Amino acid sequence: MKIYSWNVNGIRAVLKKGRLAPFMEAHRPDILCLQETKAERDQIEIELPGYHEYWNSAVKKGYSGTAIFCKLEPIGVVNGFPASFAKRFSFADELERDSAGEGRVITAEFEDYFVVTVYTPNAKDDLSRIPLRFGHWDPAFLAYVKELEKKKPVVFCGDLNVAHTELDLANPKSNRGKKGFTDEERAGFQNLVDAGFVDTFRMFTQGNGHYTWWSHFANSRARNIGWRIDYVLVSAQLRAWVKSAAIHPDVMGSDHCPVSITLDRR
Repeated sequence: MKIYSWNVNGIRAVLKKGRLAPFMEAHRPDILCLQETKAERDQIEIELPGYHEYWNSAVKKGYSGTAIFCKLEPIGVVNGFPASFAKRFSFADELERDSAGEGRVITAEFEDYFVVTVYTPNAKDDLSRIPLRFGHWDPAFLAYVKELEKKKPVVFCGDLNVAHTELDLANPKSNRGKKGFTDEERAGFQNLVDAGFVDTFRMFTQGNGHYTWWSHFANSRARNIGWRIDYVLVSAQLRAWVKSAAIHPDVMGSDHCPVSITLDRR
């Protein structure tokens, strides 16, 4: 089972550039999770024969949003946090923007595990969304995947908008305390690891230089001055099933590149 995650930074842009079809042909994911789709389903012309598709678009047009394409039809699909769960948390920031309405989570249930795609809120340059992230979103997401785990193991993937360690960005010293590399955001990720979830890429690859997002400025991608902020994490019970984990920087079309794992229960 090949599971891919890709922040496309606008599905319409990726389609217009002609990047999606070659990617699908070359990689043939069994499950493809997208973030930052920035579109309603009826706004685009997309045809992926053999795939079931599920969309969670933001209330605000052209903003955020997630999607899942999968060859095997899920047992069930839930958009966002279930209402009974979400009411335990507050998702509005200081401007009363409600991240719960931004199409940031989709959960698909399969026989052996759940697959969750997530687009974690950005802290913003002025760090105005740090209180939302650290106090509400990150704890809520952790509580949610742990709740799912009571039923069966979980695979979750997406743009988590944080570099976990100094190995996960090219310039840690100059970026310390800035969005994506604050103590609060890093602690939020560490809490996922401490709760037993496995950063699959680090099972196979150590060291720095492995990034999933690059700024448009200063030819950053060609120079590989980037950040690893896109991840696939799995419940500890699935660790032995993870046969490979990869980053695909050769896939163009977005300022992010896809990440993937291959699962095999044998």
